[in-house]
Amino acid sequence: MGVSITMLVAVVVVFGILVLVHELGHFITAKLTGMRVDEFAIGFGPKLVSFRYGETEYSIRGIPLGGFNKISGMEQDDKDAGDRAYWAKPVWQRMIVIVAGALMNIVLAYVLIVGLLFSSGIQAPVKEAVLGGVVDQKPAAQAGLQAGDKIVAIDGKKIATWQDFASVIKVSDGKVLEIKYIRADKEHEANLIPEYDSSSKQAMVGVIAATSTTPVGLGESFVLAGKQLFYIIYTMISSLVGMITGSVHADLAGPIGVATIIGQAAEMGFKSVLNIMILLSINLGIINLLPVPALDGGHFFTLLIEALRGKPLSPELMRKSQFVGLALLLMLMFFATAQDFSRLFG
Repeated sequence: MGVSITMLVAVVVVFGILVLVHELGHFITAKLTGMRVDEFAIGFGPKLVSFRYGETEYSIRGIPLGGFNKISGMEQDDKDAGDRAYWAKPVWQRMIVIVAGALMNIVLAYVLIVGLLFSSGIQAPVKEAVLGGVVDQKPAAQAGLQAGDKIVAIDGKKIATWQDFASVIKVSDGKVLEIKYIRADKEHEANLIPEYDSSSKQAMVGVIAATSTTPVGLGESFVLAGKQLFYIIYTMISSLVGMITGSVHADLAGPIGVATIIGQAAEMGFKSVLNIMILLSINLGIINLLPVPALDGGHFFTLLIEALRGKPLSPELMRKSQFVGLALLLMLMFFATAQDFSRLFG
């Protein structure tokens, strides 16, 4: 898959928004609980733009794939901020600050779902094999197919439903298929060759199904969005538990894989990008709440221990646990990236 400017912009914008919202959760709750925030940054690496407002420096940095809040007193031996330091605040306030980033990502997903439902309604696939969209430079587009075309036959075999069409395509990698389709009440023919897609592990031609739309009111959008959000969270947690227990294959996507998914969505249009952003935002929220040192969930877990025992863990133990957590995350990142390369070049 070639890399276009549109795809690169989509990747930077999606990652930027997800990180911005996450860090805003930490930032806002830190401010509300009286902590001193020395810097709020989007990105890592060298500063591109920065300015100071009040006691906080706001910056945009050169690598747009992350971000951070520099909250004074995150280390117990940092005494500079006095009673406004993170460590000096009650445990319950620190807990709120830690989980706020992940919760903000879930809130973002909910808001996006509400917006999509209200603006686009409920979309259901059309039963017939009608093309709802055609991806540029993919086999269907190269064969001249367009959105709205109705596939009626492949190699002389009648195609009555989208399922009929998809069933033939996914097992036809490298085969020349003679497609008959109807456009503007006239029958046309075209030849195309499905190509194997390593991410979905089947042949594809670069099309999406047409959908019918049922309008949804604003009030109903809030209710349906809550149900959809709950279902997605439940599905993701179930899959995560399955991967941990070994009952589900650990098919992970690292940064390259996620960027590829965003890029493919960008080729299909703005709504596809929003749908991917919803899933990524929920995923980011859930992963960050896992009780793993170096993640927000791990930090929350140590605060819970502190609340139960009445005193914090020793700085040495905290540093060791953070080191172990970071090592585990790096190993997981290596494994996911290896799978990315396997899908791309395998």
